[in-house]
Order: sequence, then structure tokens, then C-alpha cells
Amino acid sequence: MAIVTDPTVTSAMTDAELRAAVRRFVAEAYDPALTLAQWWERLADSGWAVPTWPREWHGLGLPGAAARTVAEELRAAAVPGPPAGLGLLLAGPTILAHGTDEQKARYLRPLVDGREAWCQLFSEPGAGSDLASLQTKAQRDGEEWIVNGQKVWTSGAQSADFGMLLARTDPEAPKHRGISYFAFPMDQAGVEVRPLKEMTGRSLFCEVFFTDARVADADCVGGHGAGWIVANTTLAAERAGLGVGGSGSAGGGFPGRKAGMLDLVVGELMAGAQAQAAQATRAERGGVLMRRVARELGVADDPLVRQELAQAYILEEVGRMTSLRAKHLRAAGSGLPGEGNLAKLQMSRVLRHGRDLGPAIIGPYGTLLGAETPGEGNFQEATIWAPGPSIYGGSDEIQKNILGERVLGLPKEPGPDKNTPFRDLLVGTQAH
Repeated sequence: MAIVTDPTVTSAMTDAELRAAVRRFVAEAYDPALTLAQWWERLADSGWAVPTWPREWHGLGLPGAAARTVAEELRAAAVPGPPAGLGLLLAGPTILAHGTDEQKARYLRPLVDGREAWCQLFSEPGAGSDLASLQTKAQRDGEEWIVNGQKVWTSGAQSADFGMLLARTDPEAPKHRGISYFAFPMDQAGVEVRPLKEMTGRSLFCEVFFTDARVADADCVGGHGAGWIVANTTLAAERAGLGVGGSGSAGGGFPGRKAGMLDLVVGELMAGAQAQAAQATRAERGGVLMRRVARELGVADDPLVRQELAQAYILEEVGRMTSLRAKHLRAAGSGLPGEGNLAKLQMSRVLRHGRDLGPAIIGPYGTLLGAETPGEGNFQEATIWAPGPSIYGGSDEIQKNILGERVLGLPKEPGPDKNTPFRDLLVGTQAH
């Protein structure tokens, strides 16, 4: 079945017309006997996977607010959304903004239809919050670059086909100007991935070591030495995507052949116990879940618990409304200063509040793990997980510094002259 973009779908459509168009597509294209790979291919062909992207690059050219509407309709239809993961969230928007036409043609379609997965090769042991102090080196060798160094806290590196690699290509330049951004192939002998066991019991993050690994010069995104500018596009997408009010992936699975999802039958995927549990969690997350469990345990009328439940509702609604406001401003050709930074700070605040309120509601059950406990174990895992989001994607302190300097115009913290060559700076592991 050939699926093509619907020429009647335009940015002038009303919300009701847009929703009807999504439903029409699902009715014509969805078949529960399809594999996930086949369904993602149809979704990509139609433009509904990335409706806000340009038509020439697999989208429909719709305004930013349309993404939420489309996600809501796909979720309501109980069909998988586009691939989850960092390809669509980060790599795609970055390559759209800074990539050459050749890079767009090579990389965008496989991440839209889920054939290739991406990871983010940014943070290092000596360059976390101060990312521009990174020391992974790339040295030119003809039409290639030889990469040596280490990255850490790399989500999904064990199943990624490509990485968004930041490497220092000119140590004589100031630290922000000597960095380049590469579309880096992970499947090569010079790359070692070591999963890190977290206190949740999972291994979402990894260490990645490069020993004479190679990347083509043609895969440098944005040009030599422009990596910091390109990385800020990635970071802005990350902060906005992590913030309160994100549209989510509407049930989409994880992309790439290594994740083992592509051959799953979509009907079984959506009807299975795992999909049902995921849908239930999405439908009853955050404050909704807390209010339900508080009623079941008879603590909803406790004045202190009731007050904190109200605060949870307020925080989530403020985040949702702020997200809607930002999307409306973007659709009108304007913008909310520091939008991504504010969204990420709001998310951290919501998670910290839930970290404290959840255990207060379930009391001694908080010392246990498992689906048999009140809240099906969500409160306990949220408590353990809560510190992470305030660190990854740029720590909360970094977000506040950015807002202070770039939005409020406050002076920068004292430091060396910005034109100092990187090799002369005592930063990262160079400080020891």
C-alpha cells in the first residue's frame, strides 16, 4: 500500500479539521497485522510522524502546536506513534537546522521511520555542566577524522546506530570555538560501550570510549569549529522535550534494529500487557495517580497531604499552560525567552515535589518495591529516579545561569578571558 502525504492538509486547517485528517489516515493506513517497521514506514510516508517538519523532509509543514494534536489523535486511536528516542527528539531537529542537503537526505528518513537509532555523545567525566570543556579529540586524517576520548551518561548508546558527537578539533582555539559536531557511526572497532548500572536497577546510561575511531569529514554538521552553535540547537530541543507539557510519542516504540522492536506486530504490541500498562501509566501519571492512591489509603483528607496534592495539580497545570503559551507564540512567529530552560526547571520542580509527596502518601510501603504496592511501584521508582532529570540535559544550575545571563542580562560569573586558547585553560581533567 503506497502512502503519500495528504495535499489537503495545510497550516490553515482548524483543530477539528486536523483531527479529522489524522483519523482518516489511521482508518486508511492502519492494519494490526503490520510489523512496527511497516507501520512506521507508512507513518513516515504520510508526514504524520513529523507533521511540523517541511514537506520536502518528510513532514507536512504544520505549526508547532499541531504536534500535540496529532499525538493526541494517534493515542486516542490506540496506534503506535512515531519512534521514541533521541533521533526524532534531538538529531532530526539539529540536522534540519544545520545539516547540508546531503546530510538531510542520508540521515532524516531512517530516524523518522525508525530504522536507525541515535545517542547523544556530549558529556564527559571532566565536562558535565561545563560542557565546553570537553576533551575528546578529533584529528584530521584526509577525508576522515580520528577520534580519541571518553563520553559518559550516554543514554541508549548500547542500541544506537549513530551518535551526535561533540569533539575538540582545534585545541588552539577558545574552548567554545574549537569544537565540531559529527554524525558519528557507533558500529566500528574503535568504539567500546559500557552500560552503567543505576540505583533503579536499570542501565539506561553508558560510558563510551573511543580509540582511533573514525568519522567522515562529510559528516561534520554545521562546519568545522561550529559545534557549540550546533550543540545549542540540540540542547534547546532536549530541554523543551524534557519539560512539563511535552507531547510524548503516542505509544511509539524504540527505534533501530538493535532495540528488537522493528519486527513486532503492532496489533500484539498495542494489545499486550506491556502496552496496556504503559497506556495506564500515561493516563494516570503524576498528580492523578497520587490523588487516586491517597483516596485508597484514606489520607486524601489529611490537611497536609491535601495541600500538597493541590500543589502538585498547580505545578502540572502551570507547566502545561506554559507549554501551550510557548507553542502559540511560536505559531505566531514570536517566542518565549528561555522557553526550553524554563520548561526543564519546571519539570525538575515537579519531580522533586512528587519525590517527597509520593512516599508521604504511601508511608511504610515506600520501603518496598514492586507492582503489588499502592501505586504499582511508581512512587518508589520516581523517588529513586528524581535526582537524574535535574542533572541531565544541563543541570538546573546551568539553566538558571543561562536565564540570568541571556534573558535577564545579568553579568557573567568571573572567569578567564573568552579568547584564551583551550589548551591554556585549567578545566576538566586538565585542572589536575
